[in-house]
Amino acid sequence: MSTHTQTKAGKPPVVDAQTWQRELAALRVREKAATRELDAIAAQRRRLPMVELPDYTLVGADGPVRLVDVFQGRTQLITYHHMWRDDAEWQCGGCTSGMSQFTRLGFLEPYDARFVIVTQGPIDKALAYRDKVGQRMEWYSTADSPFGADVGAPPGGGFGYNVFFRDGDTVYRTWHTDGRGAEQLSHIFPLIDLLPWGRQEDWQDSPEGWPQTPAYAGWLDSPDIARVYGPDAERG
Repeated sequence: MSTHTQTKAGKPPVVDAQTWQRELAALRVREKAATRELDAIAAQRRRLPMVELPDYTLVGADGPVRLVDVFQGRTQLITYHHMWRDDAEWQCGGCTSGMSQFTRLGFLEPYDARFVIVTQGPIDKALAYRDKVGQRMEWYSTADSPFGADVGAPPGGGFGYNVFFRDGDTVYRTWHTDGRGAEQLSHIFPLIDLLPWGRQEDWQDSPEGWPQTPAYAGWLDSPDIARVYGPDAERG
């Protein structure tokens, strides 16, 4: 860690290029170690066992659909379980913001995989909300199925990712994460964490004088997502 003192509150110290390169190289050692650890974690994930699931039925835009058919012929499926409250005009801001980043998913096709959103909301309301906030992923409802609750996203709460594997007509659950594990699957926070000020949240370890706000203060809420990505979004 650098021992330089701050030259001005809220700004990194200014050094010569040689010093900057030396400190960047020291940080790179830790970054590369983290990359190798992530590789090792992924290797362990590929060796996880899996559990067989019942034959769930969800509801999509065209009506009831078996979970096995949500794969659309692919072998692997990722689901994000979007929190839902029946009486809310705007659904979970974190879920809405997080899913707004996934607009093009064709890169999964060569990997025999698909990625969809599942929610506890009735399908008509879920699709209307999807369009309202300008999301492009395909949504399915688990309102009339125990599927959501069985994989960690019960009615009234719960969000997270699940991964499934299909062998013929049999579906297996292979992986799950929620909480802060979900941010590892986002490009939002990795990009923000590259900035000199980072997320600017008061729980984080930042130099004295850095801008600090309460957690979540900088996040785009659902109305913000609708404003920038929805059907009436300003283009330009």
